Amino acid sequence: MTHVEETYDIVIVGAGHAGCEAALAAARLGFETILFTVSMDSVALMPCNPNIGGSSKGHLVREIDALGGEMGKNIDKTYIQSKMLNVSKGPAVHSLRAQADKGEYTKEMRRTLQREPHLTLRQQEVTELLVEPVILSEEKDSKRVVGVRTCSGAVYHAKAVVLCTGVYLKARCIYGETISYTGPNGLSAANHLSDSMADAGIGIRRFKTGTPPRIDRKSIDFSKTIEQKGDERIVPFSFENRPEDIAREQISCWLTYTNEETHEIIRENIHRSPLYSGVIQGTGPRYCPSIEDKIMKFPDKERHQLFIEPEGEFTDEMYLDGMPSSLPEDVQYRMVHSVPGLENAKIVRNAYAIEYDCISATELRPSLEFKEVEGLFAAGQINGSSGYEEAGAQGLIAGINAARKLQGKEPVVLSRSDGYIGVLIDDLVTKETKEPYRMMTSRAEYRLLLRQDNADLRLTPIGYEIGLISEERYQRFLAKKEMIESEIARLEATPIGAAKETQDFLEAHDSAPLRTAATLADLLRRPEFTYDVLAPLDPDRPTEGVTEEVAGQIDISIKYEGYIKRQQKQVEHFLKMEEKWIPADMDYSQVKNLRKEARQKLEAVRPQSIGQASRISGVSPADVSQIMLYLRL
Repeated sequence: MTHVEETYDIVIVGAGHAGCEAALAAARLGFETILFTVSMDSVALMPCNPNIGGSSKGHLVREIDALGGEMGKNIDKTYIQSKMLNVSKGPAVHSLRAQADKGEYTKEMRRTLQREPHLTLRQQEVTELLVEPVILSEEKDSKRVVGVRTCSGAVYHAKAVVLCTGVYLKARCIYGETISYTGPNGLSAANHLSDSMADAGIGIRRFKTGTPPRIDRKSIDFSKTIEQKGDERIVPFSFENRPEDIAREQISCWLTYTNEETHEIIRENIHRSPLYSGVIQGTGPRYCPSIEDKIMKFPDKERHQLFIEPEGEFTDEMYLDGMPSSLPEDVQYRMVHSVPGLENAKIVRNAYAIEYDCISATELRPSLEFKEVEGLFAAGQINGSSGYEEAGAQGLIAGINAARKLQGKEPVVLSRSDGYIGVLIDDLVTKETKEPYRMMTSRAEYRLLLRQDNADLRLTPIGYEIGLISEERYQRFLAKKEMIESEIARLEATPIGAAKETQDFLEAHDSAPLRTAATLADLLRRPEFTYDVLAPLDPDRPTEGVTEEVAGQIDISIKYEGYIKRQQKQVEHFLKMEEKWIPADMDYSQVKNLRKEARQKLEAVRPQSIGQASRISGVSPADVSQIMLYLRL
């Protein structure tokens, strides 16, 4: 039988959020790239929550944009509501979140992919990795990927392959006694690739996630719920967009709550939940639990929030955020109808859990390339993470590094002090995650430095060096950076006298009068003042170039100067440990006084630096000291 046989530079398997970013990065760097999807309807699909961003996840999206990725631009085009979270707290945890029109989101991303000159989009299931041996020495050999085979028998040769399979590998969707062997939204599962991965020596494990019911808007009594509107002031995800360019009329969400009746219905039927009956074997996410998990693990909590969110502008489907479940259909109806405003709600799609195959990301290098299969990369939920944003971030880095491998360049590896993307990937490849990993601000040690508002200042130069940031955008970035720095220097050097008009201004703003010489920067450090508020005392400030973003950076840099300097010193110490390299062929059996557990973990992860070794679960500070003594560091 004759089969199709083609050659590309890079193959991307899976067109979810990871696959889209990986494919666009590879193609934009000039490599002929083919992107496989089990269905064109699954491109950038949002099978669960219809939003982008949120606490810590908003940081990831803005970092993706700063490096030259697409997710931020796409949600700016397709959002239906935008809101900045945590504004009552410090700037380190401010996070942008936008409700998406999920149908438009996937259509717009598909259009972007199809317009990319070096990118081919192909609907076909990849069933096999093509791997060949590589002889390194008489004692040691390795493997490298040379392409893929699809279910039709077609062969696609490539120098690099990126696996972005999401939740499709041997997927099965479950609620109650009903089991369907499909991917999310009834799309086809990928039932063969896991076996090929196992044959290549890749370990496979089983994870689980879930989604809540969708209900018909017409059947909701909104008078019993609390309306949740978007922000009046829109903040774009993409640094290339201005608020006025993307402003549009927003659509409301609504808030309601579970109650004791809801909880009693769940408790009475908990034995029918596949989670508790043993039908579901996969490990679920701790930080996004099912409603039955919440009720059983927090029995004293009287109610739980439920957000009713539109799935889009042109659909009546409403997402019931906060009620993911795998309970039987009849129980889902009863618990939904027990909620205020949903007494007569009609379910459009049942809630369900989904099990799928994935890997342990400790098999990957920080570049997201497999340690034992050269040229093979993995990104997204296949690596044991959860969330669209986590997937997009990994996909971007994997696509970049697949391209850089072909360019003969060193991989891009962001450190924990560079960005949330660095924290995410370091956690995945260093710490053995026992459950789907979700990004949180608390995971970032240097979160005051890694704010979402300064993602461009941190990462745009890296994106420019990679080749994903245009010269025009880079010059605009440099002008912004220069304006911030020059204005901070000017404010620090501009004295403000104790003239009557100054004292009157301070009194009008409930601020203490000046007793000694001060500068404009000294006044700005006072909590009652911002850069804009001080304008009447600052006649020499520039009339152009000080945008709202620039003013915000000036405020934060001056007000938090002491804290920022303290964290920068912590980063300096951290980087010293990261720069103490461990040889790739390190023989840990030769290190004296190294505990057995530590030796096993170090052999499995094979850290690249002392810093990474110190973060491995099961490796103590004493173990790290022994390694440093052995290496004479």
